[in-house]
Amino acid sequence: MKKVKITVLKKTFDAELAKEYGAEGLTSCPMLREGQVFYADYAKPQGFCDEAWKAIYQYVFALAHGAGNEVFYYGDWIRKPGVAICSCNDGLRPVIFKLETTDEESVIDYEPVK
Repeated sequence: MKKVKITVLKKTFDAELAKEYGAEGLTSCPMLREGQVFYADYAKPQGFCDEAWKAIYQYVFALAHGAGNEVFYYGDWIRKPGVAICSCNDGLRPVIFKLETTDEESVIDYEPVK
């Protein structure tokens, strides 16, 4: 299994929807910043948003296990092998991520519970 590099590409904010549905004073995601980088494989990286992880972990897991573009939507989604562009599931202020397979081998750095 390889590590997957997760880069925060873009934070977005839908002002029109936020005006109608959002809480007063809602702004773009306060958890992450553009350009921030995380590395993941079998577990959520430290400091990464729990909700964003739930939205992208299946892509991270697939890439970590060697999935190519043919796995993602019949090969008609991303042109670069080993890359996925995903977003969190916040409908008012989604964050967009680039996931990239690395050459770095993953290692379990904790003692599994038996």
